Amino acid sequence: MRRLLALLLLACAFCPLMAKEAPYLAQDPAVEKRLIDISEEMRCLVCQNESLAASQADLAKDLRQELREQIKAGKSDAEIRDFMVSRYGDFVLYRPPVKSTTWLLWLGPFVGMLCGLIALAFFLRSRRRDIQAAPSTLTAEELKTAEQLMQDGSK
Repeated sequence: MRRLLALLLLACAFCPLMAKEAPYLAQDPAVEKRLIDISEEMRCLVCQNESLAASQADLAKDLRQELREQIKAGKSDAEIRDFMVSRYGDFVLYRPPVKSTTWLLWLGPFVGMLCGLIALAFFLRSRRRDIQAAPSTLTAEELKTAEQLMQDGSK
């Protein structure tokens, strides 16, 4: 019984350490909704595969606080996006605009796939040519034996 009581007291002592930090919510739900809408379109610069709204990284929390302040200051969504892009570049956006600096980002996968298909076509054509040009090293007797084995296997 003493052991159970000791374990219970120990668990109670560590409960505050295991509790997750509650997310900060603005006093105004409209501000928070707008923050979420804007931050879901932006990439977390630490995680890089998570939206700014979903990330729990310290930098993401700081950026969300910065966005809250800009929303409260009355800036439009476009002004907030422009601020983030001017500060962190087009990389911060999940859908960066198509312009000369982002062409590789938009067209790179398609160019890479096209190059891979062309290389595969050349490889297959070369292999077919090599197979057709290779002289047969089997004698007539070996060919006859191979044909008989193939016929016996199909029966």
